[in-house]
Amino acid sequence: MSLKRLHVTIKRLREAKGWNQRDLAKRARVSPGYIGLMELGQRSPSIAVLQRVAKALGVPVTELLG
Repeated sequence: MSLKRLHVTIKRLREAKGWNQRDLAKRARVSPGYIGLMELGQRSPSIAVLQRVAKALGVPVTELLG
């Protein structure tokens, strides 16, 4: 998985919904810091976290992976 692409995609989708990192974190059941690290490309999420983030954003996991 490309962390660069993942971080750009998550941030773009989150911002398109008008959410801040805390909003997404709450919906995906992870910490806001975790979302921040993913968006900076400094955290490689597990499949379980990717699934929760994708569900929160209303997209398939494959869209996050680009």
